[in-house]
Amino acid sequence: MAKYVITYDTGTTGIKTCLIEIDEEIKIIASQTSGYSLFVDEETGVKGGAEQDAEEWWQAMCLTTKEVFRKAPGITKEQIEGISFCSAMQGFVPVDREGNCIRRPMTYMDQRATKELKEGIAHGFQIAGADAAKLLKCLKHTGAAPLSVKDPLWKYKWLEKHEPENFKKLYKWLDVKEYLILRASGEFVMTTDSAFATMIYDTRKGHEGWCKPLCDMFGINIEHLPKIMKSTDRVGRITEKAAAELGLAAGTAVYGGGGDASLIGVGAGAVEVGDTHIYSGTSGWVGTVVEKQIVDATASIAAIVGADPESYIYFAELETSNKCVSWVKDHLALDEIGVYLSHHGAPSDSYEDIAVNLYDYLEEVVERAEPGSNGVVFTPWLHGNRCPFEDPNAAGMFFNIKLETGKTELIRAVVEGICFHMRWMLERQDIKKDVNIAKSVRFCGGGALGSTTCQILSDILQRDVEVVDSPQNIGAVGAAACIAVGMGLIPSMKDVKKLIPAKTVYHPNKENKAVYDRNFTVFKNLYKDNKKNFEILNG
Repeated sequence: MAKYVITYDTGTTGIKTCLIEIDEEIKIIASQTSGYSLFVDEETGVKGGAEQDAEEWWQAMCLTTKEVFRKAPGITKEQIEGISFCSAMQGFVPVDREGNCIRRPMTYMDQRATKELKEGIAHGFQIAGADAAKLLKCLKHTGAAPLSVKDPLWKYKWLEKHEPENFKKLYKWLDVKEYLILRASGEFVMTTDSAFATMIYDTRKGHEGWCKPLCDMFGINIEHLPKIMKSTDRVGRITEKAAAELGLAAGTAVYGGGGDASLIGVGAGAVEVGDTHIYSGTSGWVGTVVEKQIVDATASIAAIVGADPESYIYFAELETSNKCVSWVKDHLALDEIGVYLSHHGAPSDSYEDIAVNLYDYLEEVVERAEPGSNGVVFTPWLHGNRCPFEDPNAAGMFFNIKLETGKTELIRAVVEGICFHMRWMLERQDIKKDVNIAKSVRFCGGGALGSTTCQILSDILQRDVEVVDSPQNIGAVGAAACIAVGMGLIPSMKDVKKLIPAKTVYHPNKENKAVYDRNFTVFKNLYKDNKKNFEILNG
């Protein structure tokens, strides 16, 4: 018998709430999106700041929950077996004993804690930019290390140093979905994948949990850290107050869920060892399922804890992926967008429908340009970069523009640049002897909606690219899988693959290999040749 659940995919710019049926397949019945604000730099009062309003998260969650019931009138709140979450990770949400945010949460994009990073780990005799002794201690306990200014550990230290009055109020340090779990259930918890993302979670067998030696080394009060639970655990039940605000039944089960890095691969069906998924949303990454923890410290790639306790995800991240396409829409293709909306946009159309169709229209624009964009190369580092090099000063650029260069070539170069960076991260993963990448990859996120982009990725990687149904919604599907395992509807996360088949497969065009190999060589050189220039301009 079919079971109904609600999942919340909480991203950088908005939430997508999905009413999902779990039966022979995991199927989305209804969905609704709602946006919220992102405050950056001057809006936060500090350079590199990136913050959001937690109350906006909650209001968006309440609004969209009621709306999915309106879209599925045959399903009642009493039929909902549970709720779960998929969210952006490495946020820093400081709350007091009553569960109130003591300041606006800092998102994963926040880069303010540069001095805290340097003082905390980047001094002394260094390996990969970190104090050797501290780095080795981190690797011993966690299999990773807090080498990025965006790691939440440094946000915690920034709060302690710069806002001591707020720090005194701190009761628990939460991540994004953990705050929403708190609002829904009143429980202060953190799932294992979110705990690992703090870089102070001990992953050694028999020692799993908050790592006191690392907390002591970095000056973290272990009392500020919440109870750790599994992604598939029922972590609580919806309170009377939250039920009234959400439009759900009080007592409905709340499951832990996971971060986007943990669950998007699950939702794409990439769950067995060797399976690789490539995600292109606001940010992007390459994730490969591996049997044990491995790390490439010089490239900021590490095997992270995911939703499946029996495996890890070897994870490499691009800070701005499909966000670059949004930048194209907003700043480079305004006249093209105007033409589209004048012919196709209607007041009765939903924003989501227009957005999807608009993306299809831009795909047609991209398809007009030749592979290789007539030698134009774009770097997708619009908010710094994390992997395979960590540099908050890195920025985007168009290289090799000539008189004959047209707008269509510039737009195509943006898509190719994103795919080049994915290839760079995939190849860096593939050099590890413990990583055996399958011949095909699963492509997901909003970037996978367009067939032209999928084909470009296949041609640049020279691998088969598989796309599942509704690739932009798979975080919600992954969250539903947590409930399915938690309820015993399926035995384990590995069984999810049977419920999520590939809908379309793209095969590489061998004729485009030479031009893409040439441009890819230039793409990698651009950072090496301009690292100092980025520091001069942005450091």
